[in-house]
Amino acid sequence: MKVFRGLPNAAARAPCALTIGNFDGVHRGHQALLAHVRAAADRLGLEAAVMTFEPHPREFFARRAGDLSKAPPRIANLRDKLQSLDNNGIDRVIVEHFSEHFAALTPQEFTEKVLVDGLHVKWLMVGDDFCYGAKRAGNVALLQEAGRHYGFQVETLPTVMNGEIRISSSAVRTALAAGDFAHAQQLLGHPYAISGHVIHGAKLGRTLGFPTLNLRVPHRPALAGIFIVQVHGLADAPLPAVASLGVRPTVEDSGRVLLEVHVFDFNQSCYGRQVRVEFLHKLRDEEKYVDLPTLTAAIDRDAEQARAWFREHAGASNGATGATDRI
Repeated sequence: MKVFRGLPNAAARAPCALTIGNFDGVHRGHQALLAHVRAAADRLGLEAAVMTFEPHPREFFARRAGDLSKAPPRIANLRDKLQSLDNNGIDRVIVEHFSEHFAALTPQEFTEKVLVDGLHVKWLMVGDDFCYGAKRAGNVALLQEAGRHYGFQVETLPTVMNGEIRISSSAVRTALAAGDFAHAQQLLGHPYAISGHVIHGAKLGRTLGFPTLNLRVPHRPALAGIFIVQVHGLADAPLPAVASLGVRPTVEDSGRVLLEVHVFDFNQSCYGRQVRVEFLHKLRDEEKYVDLPTLTAAIDRDAEQARAWFREHAGASNGATGATDRI
C-alpha cells in the first residue's frame, strides 16, 4: 500500500476508486465501505484509494476555538489506521493535512483541485450523510451533480447496523470509555489494541518493582485507566500483562499520555521493538495517590487481580503465574 502525505505529485497520480473519511478505528461500517471500494476498483480496473485527514477535522476546529475538550478522543493512532486500511485491500492512502487552507476550500474547489486534478477519481463512495467543503456546504446531491459534470460516478452506503445499534466511531468510543471490550469487538470486528514502538521511560516502574514497556500515545485516547492486557510481538504467543493508560497524575503533571505495560514473568530488553497491546478487561480508573508507597501498593493489587483474571480465563493468554520478575 502506498501512503501519500498530501496529494500525490503529477507523476504519482493514478485513476482511482475512492472513499473519503476519518476512518478512526476502521470499524465494521468502515470495512463494509472499503469492501465496496475494493470491488469497484477491481471491476473498473482502478486503484482502490482512501483519503483521510490528520488532524481529525473536529480536532482542528476544537484547537482553533481553544477548547480541546470538543475534539473527539482517538480510537486508533495513525499507524494502526494505516495498517487496518492495508488489511482491507486498499492500494493507496492520501493522508491530507487538515489546515486553514484546506478547511476554506469551497465544494467546487474541493471537487476540482482535490478529486479531479489531484486524485483523478473515477468512482467515489461516501456515507449517506457525507458533507464537504467550507462550512460543510457540500452534500451528496451536490457531489453527484459534480460527478455527472466531471465524469466520475458517486455512490452512497447506508448506515451499517449491529442489531439496532448504528456502527460508528462514536459508538466504539463509548464502548471503550466504559471498558466494554466485548461490545467494542462487535463493532470493530476484532479485539481492541494499540500498537507502537517501545520507548525509554523514567525507569520509575523498575524502581517500584514493576518495570514497564512504555508506548507513546500522541493523542487523547478513547479510554483511560488500569487494564488487563496481553502483548503481541515479543514471543510466539501473546504475553499476559497489566497496563496503565493515562497521564500518570501521581508522578507528573505534564498531561502527557503514556501506555505503560508490566509484562508478567518477562526479562528482556525491548527498546525499539514494535508491539501490539490488546485490551482484555478494565480494572479501574486512573487515580492520584498521596505518595509512591501508596501507588506501589495499588499497582501490586492491580497485578494480583490481573494474574487471577488470567488464571480464571485460561486460553485468553499463555497464563501468568509466580512472582513478578525484574526487567
